Amino acid sequence: MEFGALGLYFYFPILVIVLIPVWAAYRLILCHERTHKSPTISSYNAINPEIDFTNKGKYDVIFSISNLKSYRSASRIIDIMKIAGALCLSLFCFYSFVVAFHHNINRGLRRQASVTNSSSVLVDFELYKPVEFDPPSQECDKVVLLMEHSFGYSYGQPFVGSFTPPDCDFDTVRINFTVTSRGRQFDRLALMYLNDTEVFRTSTAEPTTNGIVWTYIKEMSQYLTLWKSPQKVIFDLGNLIDSTYTGPFNTTLTASFTKENSVRTADLILPISARRSVNDSASAFNVPSDNATVDLTFPNNVQRAVVSISACGQSEEEFWWSSVLNQDIDDFDSTVGVLYGFSPFREIQLYIDGVLAGVIWPFPVIFTGGVAPGFWRPIVGIDAFDLREPEIDVSPFLPLLLDGKAHSFEIKVAGLNTPTSNGITLSETVNSYWVVTGKVFVYLGHSEDSIKSTGVPPSIHAPDPEFSFSRNLVSNSTANETLSYSVYAHRTLTITSGQTSWIQDLSFSNYGYLNQEGLSQRNIQNTTGISTVKGIGLSGGVEEYITTFSYPLDVNNTYALTASSTTIDASMDRGLSISSSGGLGISTYTLTSGPVYLQTRQWGDAHYYAAGGSSYSSGETTQEFSETSGGTTYSTYVQAVNGTVVTPNSQALSLPAQNSWFSAGGRPSIRSILGRGPN
Repeated sequence: MEFGALGLYFYFPILVIVLIPVWAAYRLILCHERTHKSPTISSYNAINPEIDFTNKGKYDVIFSISNLKSYRSASRIIDIMKIAGALCLSLFCFYSFVVAFHHNINRGLRRQASVTNSSSVLVDFELYKPVEFDPPSQECDKVVLLMEHSFGYSYGQPFVGSFTPPDCDFDTVRINFTVTSRGRQFDRLALMYLNDTEVFRTSTAEPTTNGIVWTYIKEMSQYLTLWKSPQKVIFDLGNLIDSTYTGPFNTTLTASFTKENSVRTADLILPISARRSVNDSASAFNVPSDNATVDLTFPNNVQRAVVSISACGQSEEEFWWSSVLNQDIDDFDSTVGVLYGFSPFREIQLYIDGVLAGVIWPFPVIFTGGVAPGFWRPIVGIDAFDLREPEIDVSPFLPLLLDGKAHSFEIKVAGLNTPTSNGITLSETVNSYWVVTGKVFVYLGHSEDSIKSTGVPPSIHAPDPEFSFSRNLVSNSTANETLSYSVYAHRTLTITSGQTSWIQDLSFSNYGYLNQEGLSQRNIQNTTGISTVKGIGLSGGVEEYITTFSYPLDVNNTYALTASSTTIDASMDRGLSISSSGGLGISTYTLTSGPVYLQTRQWGDAHYYAAGGSSYSSGETTQEFSETSGGTTYSTYVQAVNGTVVTPNSQALSLPAQNSWFSAGGRPSIRSILGRGPN
């Protein structure tokens, strides 16, 4: 039971009221004992020695009268104490009722939408370990404004600016991205480029009527080689403004430059992108419609090379983890429309000269409009403000790549084909679409440390993944009722060349269940993996780095449809765990340098209701976060209910449930309610 302000206003006054009659009764008892003690012969003899005690009957009457007076006083005292006790009991019962009522009201507010608007601006945030800043150095301490721009109707119209390095010696760069918005709007994806190289992928929170604000600070020193020369800054945040979607995103982006004797970073960064900066356009590929292939040429003194890949699903692929097997996409067409296929399994593949060089099994990012909007106010989803980029060490390919010729780098996204009697296999395509870019971090060495060009490809052991699946469709005489399915996958990959190697071991499972003719769906998924890198370190010796990860996910959502209303009830429990012994430079995956141990879990319930031209969202989300890196540990625990942080000793960040985007027309089908943007 939590007292808080309630205890201040009720508990202490009640305590005082109870103590007053008890104290009064105690004083009366003391007074009675002093003035009405039961007389004895010895006491009377001491006070009245002249009295003749031989006439005992007379004094028996005196004693009886005295005792009677004493008994009457005691009776009055007992009556007072009875009244005081009754008062205490009544006040205690009243207090208990008030506390219980207050507690039940709070619990009820966790389960229902509030229709009370607040004038406060909602402060959204992502839980992450704050970027540590050293004291300003004498060599350099500069802040540069990179962008101040409002993204209104901005599809195909990115912000384009220019950057000139500050005139000082710096080795550390961090950006501050601050956004405000007010009105009604979907969550939007945003990508930042320096020329053709993506350096930051984020997404927006969904605004409220009274407005939202958030700030994200990101380490950007891993791109130091780019910051050392003039760059075209392209920030692509596609937004839509019309009579329904009224919220622009007002952004400010600054970069701070300092000298902190940071770790060594890549000497050269080669983009795997569409390279459209010359036309002031964004350079991401949309897969599968685009062929995400580039030709790259390497210098001849390379010691290590690491590819990072930035990829996330949009539109039909945003909730890829809830997709079904191809033969089941029409199972519930009459109730929820066509389901998305190619199974809930996805694999992002990197090919070098047509040879598989590594794979990524993606983290299931959920943006702030995903599943149910009530989850994500003010705590946004894991990584929603900074999407991690998994890495593939391609150093075993360097003897082949250092011949001075162009070599192709291609990124593909695969799902699973329709099962046959021979089993199930990887597909060559998926639904529309994935936003994909990559880059190669190149570390140069001295001539004696550099890998020599031999033209010999590495030794590759990459058997096809092992898959198993099951499905069961239950029907009645008129319709399909339930669908259950499961997919399991396991893959190993080993690529070696001389003293360098890249090894992966990945596992995946997804159990899906749809009932109520498709109106209710649950997916329980987990992806785990371990990657091992061995190669020549920057100091010249052989080094080995190991990274493990786990992505558990459990999402359950149920739709209720009537002629005049729509209801969504959802729950989720998800997490992210990363353990790494380190690596070269600053990792785009762990977001830090050196060893790291990160573990976070997010869970909650959300409700959405729309009827009569208006809608309401509510939700309760809790997140635990802990990261040990850079010699320090940061741990926190936050709970939010209906847009307000309720964790003890945490600042309340405003506001109760707000009108949502659905009230002004919404989206055309149940499945697309959970989609993003106008697609």
